[in-house]
Amino acid sequence: MEEDTLVYRLSPGCDLSDVEEGNTYLGKVQGFATFGMFVQLNDRIKGLVHKTSMKAEHKEKDSVLVRVRQIRPNGNIDLEEQLIQVYQVQPVERKSTTVRIADLGTKQGKTVAIEGEVAQIKQTSGPTIFTIVDESGTQNVAAFVEAGVRAFPEVELNMIVKVIGEVMMRNNQLQIEADAVTALSDEEEKTVRARIETALDARAEPENIKPMVKSDVLDSLMPEMRKVAKIIRRAVFTAQPIILRHHADADGICSAVAIEQAVVSLIRESGGDFDADYYLFKRAPSKAPFYEIEDITRDLDFALKDHARFGQKMPLVILTDNGSTEEDEPSYKIASVYEIPFVVIDHHHPDATIDKYLVGHVNPYHVGGDFGVTAGMLGTEVARLINPRVEPLIRHLPAVAAVGDRSEAPERGHYLALVRDQYPEQACKDIALALDYEQFWLRFNDGREIVKDVLDLVGNHERHIKLVGLLVDGANAMIEDQMNACMPHVVPRVLKNEAKLFLIDVEIHAHKFTFPPPGKTSGEVHDRLCRQNEGKPVVTIGFGPDFAVLRSRGVHMNIPRMVRELHNEIPGGGISGGGHLVVGSIKFVEGMREPVLEALIAKIAEAPVQQ
Repeated sequence: MEEDTLVYRLSPGCDLSDVEEGNTYLGKVQGFATFGMFVQLNDRIKGLVHKTSMKAEHKEKDSVLVRVRQIRPNGNIDLEEQLIQVYQVQPVERKSTTVRIADLGTKQGKTVAIEGEVAQIKQTSGPTIFTIVDESGTQNVAAFVEAGVRAFPEVELNMIVKVIGEVMMRNNQLQIEADAVTALSDEEEKTVRARIETALDARAEPENIKPMVKSDVLDSLMPEMRKVAKIIRRAVFTAQPIILRHHADADGICSAVAIEQAVVSLIRESGGDFDADYYLFKRAPSKAPFYEIEDITRDLDFALKDHARFGQKMPLVILTDNGSTEEDEPSYKIASVYEIPFVVIDHHHPDATIDKYLVGHVNPYHVGGDFGVTAGMLGTEVARLINPRVEPLIRHLPAVAAVGDRSEAPERGHYLALVRDQYPEQACKDIALALDYEQFWLRFNDGREIVKDVLDLVGNHERHIKLVGLLVDGANAMIEDQMNACMPHVVPRVLKNEAKLFLIDVEIHAHKFTFPPPGKTSGEVHDRLCRQNEGKPVVTIGFGPDFAVLRSRGVHMNIPRMVRELHNEIPGGGISGGGHLVVGSIKFVEGMREPVLEALIAKIAEAPVQQ
């Protein structure tokens, strides 16, 4: 029966080995010669229909049916035209073995098929690079039409596809040179996606490990830390970009760098491109201890440009040493327009309104702890869950964070004891000061390699010692110069709760635009005043035209609550701010400075003091 006639259509990946003599194929007229007509069976294979075997008039690019009469030893194909009115078309796929990405290392020089999700499409000046993710790993696939021209334009981000091509080594990395990239049918896609999801879910599950030190708070936080680590691991395994934002102080840097080491090493281990840790991961400091509008604007700008230029997914954003308070909410609202997922690792007092914007939130206050369990401790424990192999490299970072953030929690002593042989307490204090000093000059830059030297993560301990020594000397000299300018202008008061209050105008009695900045200047003044008033409750307020920085010892304040109350009680004050319970900052409009400060002092006078 004529309707039972099979006509074969070669897929783009087929080569001569897939062509069989006697079969009829659907082809396309490529051109003409005096002795016949050239017909393409696909972009790689063509044959000749001798003029004696032509049965109709044609022009270039016409579809034509041809039977393979003979495949000559030199590879030439003799064809004859067929005139068939009714037939069935059967696709021919290139002969290939479907393999997992993780097994490609043993397939060099062979033609294989892989099935997975398109995680990125990057158009270079040469080939189009598709990043494919399956249940076992990530693989780059190069497809070339002509220089700078998008190959397989019908393939889109997040599609489930089948790739057929040869496994090659390029720049010391495996790469598939694609012959074909085709979307799977709905049923096939459903099956492959389910297989990938199940495997990825298991693969992303962190190892079952305990915190490095004894801590009821950390033990209670472990389920949420595991949840956050799993989210981050899954982002790595699916080639989702990660943006890590952190407060630009020693605690925030330690937390972020611990996570950075874990994520970057996992990207490399999971088969990422040789520079994938640079375009799939960005660490950026935030000047304020919260996620400012400026921060989300910068991050969205990067993300949207990378999405448009490189076909990247929208990122996972990790916030550490910030992200828990109402001050973060305006930025979350903007990010929610783009459905960007957030995880937070923080020790600031959390506001209940924030969790609806987050997919994970590690915070000691959720389990009865407080800010004494620092972000550096939390970030390092999460980093161990992301990739346990980085623990020997980062195990001293919680101790640096603890002394840098002046933690008085029991965990401080435990982490210091853990690394005392290599990093005694004074060494940790020096590293913390060097971080603060270096970050001040880095401004908004992450200083990735310099910071690694300061934290002794490079393996050159001698250079680390020399660098930290120089930075500490420079920082201490500038701090001393600042204190010589400030201390004579400190104004004392005694409050009705018998707390000693000290005021310093850091706008007119401190060097501006240099180290230490107003917040750290106020902290240094506070430390000196605490030593001078040993055993007594002390509050220090360093203020400028439109801000105030608070430091407290022995006075049980709740700065975030005080800020909210002042916002409601002083119309026209433009009051905002927050921080920890006894360490924080407040902003206001310049014309309302005096009434805001006096109202703030009145609230401090009502706070209970440590007896």
